[in-house]
Amino acid sequence: MHCRLIGIPLQDGASQLGCEMGPSAFRVADLKGALEGLGHEVTDIGNVVISDLPDVTHPNAAVRNLPQIAAWTKLLTEVAYRESGQGMPIFMGGDHALSAGTVAGIARRASETGRPLFVLWLDAHTDFHTLDSTTSGNLHGLPAAYYTGRPGFDGYLPPLSHPVDPANVCMIGIRSVDPAERDALKENAVTVHDMRTIDEHGVAVLLRRFIERVEAANGLLHVSLDVDFLDPSVAPAVGTTVPGGATFREAHLVMEMLHDSGLVTSLDLVELNPFLDERGRTATLLVDLTASLMGRKVLDRPTRSY
Repeated sequence: MHCRLIGIPLQDGASQLGCEMGPSAFRVADLKGALEGLGHEVTDIGNVVISDLPDVTHPNAAVRNLPQIAAWTKLLTEVAYRESGQGMPIFMGGDHALSAGTVAGIARRASETGRPLFVLWLDAHTDFHTLDSTTSGNLHGLPAAYYTGRPGFDGYLPPLSHPVDPANVCMIGIRSVDPAERDALKENAVTVHDMRTIDEHGVAVLLRRFIERVEAANGLLHVSLDVDFLDPSVAPAVGTTVPGGATFREAHLVMEMLHDSGLVTSLDLVELNPFLDERGRTATLLVDLTASLMGRKVLDRPTRSY
């Protein structure tokens, strides 16, 4: 496979600085080398950056950095559409606000192929706020609402040409949901598996059901992996730590199953904050997880010391 690495030094959606260093951390942890070692062709196109900011404000006074997020969303929609026509894009973030643009661009590409887009959202949070409902004002909490076409973004974020059907979104690992998001999810067909559901049924059962749905629809699958999907004991480099996340082994199982499915066509790696890491252990883990997604087997995994 031809993998296209795109660095996105975006930290305007988060409350804590540091995610802009994420792309550099992935490069230092040798994501490119790990993928090439599996036989993939890899092109690193470097980092993308925004330039002109739109003059846009919102009545919700809590909203922070709206012009920046609007500019990033516009740029990343274009970049995701372009790069998905060249190979498999891997978006190295950057906070989760980037997915408003990456998913929107991938959805446009999927529409041209005549295949539906499905999204696997691996995260502690649903990120289903709108500009009206957010109380923190941190706009990494809205991408899923935006790319599924929830109202309230017109005139603030770029027009969405190809919204993702909420029924095609599966969220796994959820354990922190605000009341406004909970109410909105009740009105939508998004599949949400919180950590209790994982504890009761096992992540393999839940993921297999979703994979079967994607296969039955002949769909394309975009995976959005947030560091806080993982338990902070194994992945501390994130500004939104929520205890009780996925274990090391659960995360690798998810990636191995996704590889076996052959359905994944694009990937977000988000919320890595190297400033909060411990000797690069989270960046290294994210690279290992990506390698599992791209074909590394249990017996291929190198022994590491920390």
